[in-house]
Amino acid sequence: MAETAADAIFDDALDPVAIGLSGAWGSGKTSVLELIKAEITERSKTAVGGVLVVPTQPWRYDPTVGPKESLIAEVLGALSKEFKAEDPVGKHGLDAFKKLVRKVNWSKAVKMAARTALTMQLPDIDDVFGLVSDDPERLDTDKGMVEFRDEFEALLADPSLAHLSRVVGLVDDLDRCLPDTVVETLEAIRLFLSAKGMSFVIAADEDRVAEAIQQKFRTAEANGEEEDPAKLYLHKIVQTTIPLPALSRFDTEAYLFLLLAKGDLELDAYVEVVAKCDELRLDSGSLDGIEVEDGGHLAGHLVTAARLTPILYEKFHGNPRRIKRFLNDLNVRQAVASRRGFQLKPDEVAKLMVLERILTDDFRTVLDWLASNQLRDKLDALEIAANGPAEPVSDEATDEANEVPAKGRRPAKPSGHERETKPANEDAFSDTLRRWAKLPPILDASAISGYLYLAASFAKIEVIDTGLPERLRDLAVALTSSLKLDRAGVTDQTLKALPDSDAQALVGYLGRRTRDQPSIQRFTVDSLLRLADQQPTTVPNVVAALRSLPANDLEFATTIKLRPLDQSTYRPVLETWKAGTIDEQLLNSIAIVEAEWSASNGN
Repeated sequence: MAETAADAIFDDALDPVAIGLSGAWGSGKTSVLELIKAEITERSKTAVGGVLVVPTQPWRYDPTVGPKESLIAEVLGALSKEFKAEDPVGKHGLDAFKKLVRKVNWSKAVKMAARTALTMQLPDIDDVFGLVSDDPERLDTDKGMVEFRDEFEALLADPSLAHLSRVVGLVDDLDRCLPDTVVETLEAIRLFLSAKGMSFVIAADEDRVAEAIQQKFRTAEANGEEEDPAKLYLHKIVQTTIPLPALSRFDTEAYLFLLLAKGDLELDAYVEVVAKCDELRLDSGSLDGIEVEDGGHLAGHLVTAARLTPILYEKFHGNPRRIKRFLNDLNVRQAVASRRGFQLKPDEVAKLMVLERILTDDFRTVLDWLASNQLRDKLDALEIAANGPAEPVSDEATDEANEVPAKGRRPAKPSGHERETKPANEDAFSDTLRRWAKLPPILDASAISGYLYLAASFAKIEVIDTGLPERLRDLAVALTSSLKLDRAGVTDQTLKALPDSDAQALVGYLGRRTRDQPSIQRFTVDSLLRLADQQPTTVPNVVAALRSLPANDLEFATTIKLRPLDQSTYRPVLETWKAGTIDEQLLNSIAIVEAEWSASNGN
């Protein structure tokens, strides 16, 4: 794209020319402008005569200054540096330059000449104000504009500027401006375009610029096959437009990989990888040709890029800035999560970020699962709905370098995390949720719940279990608190006085909460056992809640809590835990409880 624009700029048959560089926000227009600038600089080394490049951003113009005057001042200010006042030819050219400056109604710009690059090039501040014209019959009239165009064209042809072959204005961010600024900037560009050797490249979303023109002039909208009047106006100034294409699927994957890899490579090595991606783009359209060390950072980046590409390509429509912002946000979120103590791998955070930033409706659904303490069960059911029941995968079938299972298979969860294989309700999950579930890796509810609370706080979403009666919510918070003072504040008398329905609701809540977040079991299991003691009718549900806890998430102290309890009641809990684990420490703790029970029976 940059080379094509440079071809037009250096084509004498097109001189003078205004080229549009059109693309949506974040499509890379500014990057291409920088490439055009570099290309012009490189070509000017072998061209006859130098090229003066004048970058400008109307969006950043001083609001107290007229946009037309601002652009004219930037072009004239850049030209003023090209005169050599010490030789007669240069002095003659500078005199012509000063005459041209007098054409501009600078009073409209609040004596702008005293605050621009023009000031630095003129001999005395009094002379600067001497150039200011308060005559409104200058540039603001048709005659004044014709005179300005003629004199500017004569100035560019002046022998004092013979060392310049071209002046190129690079205009960025015009589509961010208000309608008045858009139109006045285009009018200023039109002023310059009568002069041979003058070119502009205008980087802006053509549709947004046309909308601004339509709002300014209140022109009619397009009628049938006729061109929109606003675009007709624009195309009288901009002769040709180069549209910036969105990133292709391969480009998206390569861009993701390169952004991820940049921090792990020295500059020379990075340049080589960029060149290799460029070569593969033309030859194979696949990143398989990138040679990386197994298990290294680059291998991991390739895997992450491959995993994220399908959904980011579709949802971000190949927009580079949105992709880069996603990765920037991912890096920030990974750092924050790590400092909050959430031990999540980058690919796990990336998967959660897709949910949070792209699939926002599904994100709220998952937060509802979290709030109602159904996260583990719902994620397991979603996994079955999306991928089918887990299949055991041998070590040989697993890629140890990046933990990607052999194609077409998913690893079964370790003992204690088995999912029920009963069919999930196909209507229970949206298509987008099931698609998200197919993204590796498989997420563990207990590992991600803390992160989800953090993400909800960033999104200003309250995570509240609306299924729990409001009268019980403060009590539930106290019973799950990590502070002993909070839990002790709920007296046995308070628990005993609860209606049976409220006690049963609390047991269900505590059981689901512990299953979803095993890290709080040291507090919640105590509360469950207290409820069973004070409300005997809840015992069957307390036993069921304890049996539902994944054995591999159990802490040694949790099993020991059963030691003083009635063995006939709680033996099924111990048997379930025992059957669900091969962890020696946990089995030893279970053996201690069994021995205590046997001793109490005299066995």
